[in-house]
Amino acid sequence: MQIKAAILVVSDRISKGLEKDRSGSAAAELVSQATDVAEIRVVPDDANRIAQVLREWCADGMDLILTIGGTGFGPRDVTPEATRSVIEREAPGISGGLLVHGLECGPHAMLSRAVAGTCGRTLIVNLPGSTSAVRESVPYLLQIVPHAVEVLAGKPEAFKP
Repeated sequence: MQIKAAILVVSDRISKGLEKDRSGSAAAELVSQATDVAEIRVVPDDANRIAQVLREWCADGMDLILTIGGTGFGPRDVTPEATRSVIEREAPGISGGLLVHGLECGPHAMLSRAVAGTCGRTLIVNLPGSTSAVRESVPYLLQIVPHAVEVLAGKPEAFKP
């Protein structure tokens, strides 16, 4: 099954051209090894803009959407709230698993408020904005993505023991 993915980089500074995107590029490089990365987009830390793109991509049939950034304690970090406004069901096992994995790499993972969940047949996962966190998280996450996408798509073989 070919998995169609999209990556949304959430950053005021990158969206204004004040910084170069490194984390989204790292995510795309890693994700493209297991999926077809259909689009990468950058938006500012704005809950309405984030939610708008997530809804658009869900309607376009993306299997996987990764958001990069906006998950911390900063006053403009609103990615988890925007994601919660779009998802229909949370996937706490995914966000919890990524947190535990991140803690094995260092204590800064405790500062992430990332969430994961589903909207229709799309899996949406928030990742922190640091390039090192992306490089640590994406390969770990990709271990479960094919099965998660099959289950969301209702593929009968996904439910066999």
